[in-house]
Amino acid sequence: MSSLTYDLTLAGLSVGAAAALTGIGLIVTYRATGVLNFAHGAVAMLCAYLLRQLVVEWGVPLWPAAALVLLVAAPGLGLALDRWVFAPLARSGGDPARTLVASTGVFVLLVGAVALVWGTGAREDAPTLIGGEPWGQLAVACAIGAGVWAVTRWTRFGGELRAVVDNRSLAVLGGVDADRVAAVGWAFGTFTAGLTGVLLAPSVRLDPYGLPLLVMEVVAVAVAAGMRRLGVAMGAALAIAVAQSQLTRLHPGGWAEPLVQAVGANLFVVALVVAVVVMKGVGAGSARGADAVPLKVTRGWVRVAPPVWLVAGVLFLLPFGFAGTDLRTSVQVPAMALILLSLVVVTGRAGQLALGQGAFAGLGALFTALLATGGVPGVPQLPGLLALLVGVTVVAPLGLLTAAPAIRRQGLALALATFAVGVGVSRFVFAQPYAAGLAPSRPAGFGDDRAFYALELVVLAGALVMVGGLRRGRVGRALAAVRDHEAGASAAGVGVPGLKVAVFVVGAGLAALGGGLLTLGLGTFTPEAYDPVRGLLWFAAVVVLGADTPFTALAAAALLVPLDAGPQGGAAALAIGVLGVAVGRGWDLRRGWALGGGVAAGPGPALGAGLGGEAPGGGGRVGDRSGTGAQSDRPAAQPEPRGTQAVRPAHTEQTEATPQRGEAPGGGGRVGDGRGTGARSGGAPVGGAAGPGATDGAARPTVRAARHHVGAESLLQADQVSVAYGGRGVVRHVSVGVRRGEVAAVVGANGAGKSTLFHCLAGTVRPDAGRVRLDGRDVTRLPAHARTRRGIARTFQQLAVFPTLTVAENIRVGADHGRVRDPAATPRLLRLLDLRGEQRTDGLPTGTLRRIELARALAGDPRVLLLDEPTAGLDPAEVAALSRLLRALAADGVAVLVVEHDLDLVAELADTVHVMAAGRIVRSGPPGSVLDHPLDDTP
Repeated sequence: MSSLTYDLTLAGLSVGAAAALTGIGLIVTYRATGVLNFAHGAVAMLCAYLLRQLVVEWGVPLWPAAALVLLVAAPGLGLALDRWVFAPLARSGGDPARTLVASTGVFVLLVGAVALVWGTGAREDAPTLIGGEPWGQLAVACAIGAGVWAVTRWTRFGGELRAVVDNRSLAVLGGVDADRVAAVGWAFGTFTAGLTGVLLAPSVRLDPYGLPLLVMEVVAVAVAAGMRRLGVAMGAALAIAVAQSQLTRLHPGGWAEPLVQAVGANLFVVALVVAVVVMKGVGAGSARGADAVPLKVTRGWVRVAPPVWLVAGVLFLLPFGFAGTDLRTSVQVPAMALILLSLVVVTGRAGQLALGQGAFAGLGALFTALLATGGVPGVPQLPGLLALLVGVTVVAPLGLLTAAPAIRRQGLALALATFAVGVGVSRFVFAQPYAAGLAPSRPAGFGDDRAFYALELVVLAGALVMVGGLRRGRVGRALAAVRDHEAGASAAGVGVPGLKVAVFVVGAGLAALGGGLLTLGLGTFTPEAYDPVRGLLWFAAVVVLGADTPFTALAAAALLVPLDAGPQGGAAALAIGVLGVAVGRGWDLRRGWALGGGVAAGPGPALGAGLGGEAPGGGGRVGDRSGTGAQSDRPAAQPEPRGTQAVRPAHTEQTEATPQRGEAPGGGGRVGDGRGTGARSGGAPVGGAAGPGATDGAARPTVRAARHHVGAESLLQADQVSVAYGGRGVVRHVSVGVRRGEVAAVVGANGAGKSTLFHCLAGTVRPDAGRVRLDGRDVTRLPAHARTRRGIARTFQQLAVFPTLTVAENIRVGADHGRVRDPAATPRLLRLLDLRGEQRTDGLPTGTLRRIELARALAGDPRVLLLDEPTAGLDPAEVAALSRLLRALAADGVAVLVVEHDLDLVAELADTVHVMAAGRIVRSGPPGSVLDHPLDDTP
């Protein structure tokens, strides 16, 4: 081995050892707590600063100082984070969206605190804990990895850790102290973070922004290991580090040299992009993270009434009276507001966890500067405003970089993908020679600060009007539906993938517009202004101040710009970090602690409120059959959203007991217009009063109607459908159909495959084999929203209602995107189901929410209605009313398929019953003959 190769290998192993420690810490924390700790890099940076302070500034001997930092301060910080931030989140359900906001808040808080205490300048004198050849660092990493493996495999604590990872709730029932496991995980994770920072600080720049980002780039090794396999993480860390070191010897020359050097210096970034794009999202295989939910963001913590907007307008006019530095600072505020407005669109309106918006702002600034200075080969120098317009036009379609992963990702997986895009753009685009020294001039006629500020205000006003329009109308309802419950939106016919693409493109355009104005206003392009750490700060600022209102962009910009420009660097990050931790933990800025309490008062939910499906006021889960959350005087919370794509989710059949019934609607009702949306003249509404004694536990009335005409051919037919998860067949060669005017039921024991078959019919699961046909046409490959538009409507076992919309708006989502767009469907269904359209849905009883969901399904005039456990949480009178409605729908020619555990209801309602066992249809026929046998009695 040549001397150069050997030296480069040693250098790579040194970095690889630190990267391996990062991977170990992230994996252990994730497995013990279910939290992907975005603050890992900030903890590493803080510990490096603490060690330097003790050794360099105060003269404490190195090893006692290291012991104090690594064995006391770092684990103590981890225990504090667990005790005061993440343990309460875990007890309230461990929602990935809220844990992400909390960990991002901790990241920003620590960065701001360090910048405030030690300044933002780089330090070159960090003490070296383990010097010389990398063998010492490598030995430490291997020893820690081997120790973790031994503990997890051969000790009682390791067994408890594995139990918590597999199923926290079941582990607790088995006597495992999950809080103790999580505390140990946090203490160990912060210890490894501190050790990583201490080892890296002497060889890299020690500053509040660079070191945390460098550590977070190494998350690639943990993602590559599936957040589970320590050996894979360590091997990947060492291999990538050595390869990165060896690439530094390449000097191809010409135009390719800067790119090759960038790749050679940032191979961990390349690995991060590949890992999050190619491999399974974070949470695959984890009980708590497998189906990460989209973010339910806060409404503005201040009710934004018209007078507030008027006051804001007056305040934004005050800078016209400023001069000098104050006016120069004010010029940045409208541009920053435009950047933050992009987050209002992407995160606030569409609920997407986008951590890479800073990259698009930087791209807009870069392209504007290049075009305005003639820096683009073959393109003449453009006037300032034209350069800005062209720059925005070029950057907006680049929103597809984050839209593409957003189509099939949610929650933490999407957050990582967007973060990776931001890091990649920062490292490979902004760090190139062409981005240095750009100094564009302001547009002609706007060279004066006041004139340019006026231009910015005009542009900002137009953007605010446009974003405000996204809150209203058909598009506004669709965006709110996607944010509140993505699967429910898709089932209502909303084209979720296309809508996500449009949102990310609009968001990229707004961010680019703000970035372009910012660089024109300052007269220079500064890559550091758009690094991923600042992107996290912007994300946290918008979320904590209320991402669902455009007013937040104005308030956050007015807060961030002056604080950043002040003498105390880091003040903005510190303030936003404190608020981020509080909001992520469950603090509602409008009314106080709301952790685990469900839905906040006012027009919308607090951040994460109801994400776990807990009923506000302490009720049980929506659809819970344990008897704790279905009473009519206890409001039901909104359910946990799930994915929508036609891919196989990692799920199992749910085990549930007999429901305890809630509020009684009652009353008859007939769908009399031939479309399933009209009320019979003079008939009682289906949701109307059931009469005296309807809810006192009396026996359910018989609702068997006279036989009606049933079509000869199946309208919806599954042919030889098979689905397997992890090699285990869940649905095996099943053929089942439902005809026009028929009510068919699928029954069976838990785990029989009913829900998976239902998802195959609805379009949320694509079968491995077989076909699904609608009226003779193959729809196997069509996603859920496309099937809805062809006439297949569905409801959910766990309620899919949009809590930020009114009852009428919920129904209009179905009317907007169903098979038939009929504006009159909403008032008809409100009358038919006895619903109040102006009510908000958060806090309504379970029975009412069931009617709302059913009304939304009927609003699009479906030909096939699929109902998954429709009686969960209903009382006998409500079930009787539902039965009458379903028989009326069938009489109007609608094909109805029900998956139901209530065999009494099935016997009264169904024309045909299919019994499933072990993934197969084992018996089919009229209910009288089929239900005489036990469900698990296979012929």
